[in-house]
Amino acid sequence: MAKSGVTMKKDDVDAILKQIRMLTKQEVLIGVPDENAGRQPEQGEKQEPISNAEIGYLMEFGLPEKNIPARPFLVPGVENAKDKIGKRLEVGARKALTGDKDAVDIAFNGAGLVAQNAVRAKITDGPFKELSEKTLAARKRRGRTGEKPLIDTGQLRNSVTYVIRPKGK
Repeated sequence: MAKSGVTMKKDDVDAILKQIRMLTKQEVLIGVPDENAGRQPEQGEKQEPISNAEIGYLMEFGLPEKNIPARPFLVPGVENAKDKIGKRLEVGARKALTGDKDAVDIAFNGAGLVAQNAVRAKITDGPFKELSEKTLAARKRRGRTGEKPLIDTGQLRNSVTYVIRPKGK
């Protein structure tokens, strides 16, 4: 029998398979999770304000019957970063195949941070349909001077984050 010239020094097959399973059974979600959805009430508010998640939904899709135009920030923000996100995940997959035990976790967290920052940048930079005179007047009554859509108190932008969870949960 001829020798192949290959010597096995360490059997990492189980560790590599575990990393591959982690890659395929988890997902990174970007948005406003329940635990980040609450808002601080404005001075003088008599009722609990709507949540950041609700505001985000209204801004992303609009509410024409209330004259609120769509100002999409979540989907376009992630879309702006898809190449960087893909590269992070690709590097993680390659490292996982070499047996790097932390590669999947690092890749998912890196991809989440890239996406989170891209969505926050979209909120900051826009462009979005300008605010109505009525909205600007309401802001001034509350002591605000900012005229940027999606940014009044900064609570929505700061609530955007990512979570890593098992797929389908």
